[in-house]
Amino acid sequence: MNFSDYQVKAISTDQIPAVEGSELIVPLLGLVGEAGSLLTEYKKHLRDGNAHKLFKDCVAEELGDMLWYIANFASKFDLNLEEIAENNLEKCQNRWGWRNSAQIDGKEIGYIFDSNFPEYESLPRRFEVEITELNKDSSVMMRAFIDKQQIGNDLTDNSYSNDGYRFHDIFHMSYTAILGWSPVTRSILKRKRKSSPVIDEVEDGGRAIAIEEGISALIFAYAKDHAFLEGISAIDYQLLKTIKNMTGHLEVSQCSLGDWEKAIIMGYNVWRQVEKNRGGIVVIDIDSSSISYKQNNCSTWLDLSYHPSQLWVVHPSEERPLGC
Repeated sequence: MNFSDYQVKAISTDQIPAVEGSELIVPLLGLVGEAGSLLTEYKKHLRDGNAHKLFKDCVAEELGDMLWYIANFASKFDLNLEEIAENNLEKCQNRWGWRNSAQIDGKEIGYIFDSNFPEYESLPRRFEVEITELNKDSSVMMRAFIDKQQIGNDLTDNSYSNDGYRFHDIFHMSYTAILGWSPVTRSILKRKRKSSPVIDEVEDGGRAIAIEEGISALIFAYAKDHAFLEGISAIDYQLLKTIKNMTGHLEVSQCSLGDWEKAIIMGYNVWRQVEKNRGGIVVIDIDSSSISYKQNNCSTWLDLSYHPSQLWVVHPSEERPLGC
């Protein structure tokens, strides 16, 4: 039986009195009551163990009653239970599905928003950024280079405290690597898509850049309250929803909540190493959907790829040796 058939048959057994106001509150109270009954059965199971031989049967009955009340309530709001179930699965996939993301020939299936643009207007598929720190005019600054040529401006923390925000371009690099998107990175690398005036204005223009900078600052405030995400494997759902809402009109809206979570966590894995070592080399690889860190003047490097359950360092016996 599918959900739609069940919903039709369930509402035909509705015995709730036609008293004004009761048609909605009764199924809601019933749902709460059945949830309480389910807890009671589980309490008995904890207390009696195997002696509670009808535990599964009782749970099945309580779940069935809960389903009836859910279907009843949905019908009275003219909602389709099958659509509700499908939308919920899509929501779960959007949030968590990336952890089992498919690969082709060992490469992640990522997003490419500039495939129809010439190379000089496309984000490079792989590049390395050397990050250094310097003291200037009584301020600690970050400076970044690609092939010994400086990119972007010298950055300070812009804060009364030394909190490492001067290295926040790493977050933009992470969005580039994982999402295939970053108006800030496009601007820094001079890869704006000027051949399309509309794309240049909307996707690569000042408003999009301001939104990305705002996202970076928003996440940083959250990260400061959570040990800069060290040991964190999941990001607050409401924060991710806020980011999705902020970017809803942009091409990056195609990226899921899980994509954003991955980009955030991987970016902070690298940021913590750069902040700790006061610099280093950041490797951005869009094709493999990864951002990695290696120390300056070092032939070995630290792989800070992100896995849902852990942060790992590649062993010397594997393809990449342990970082310095």
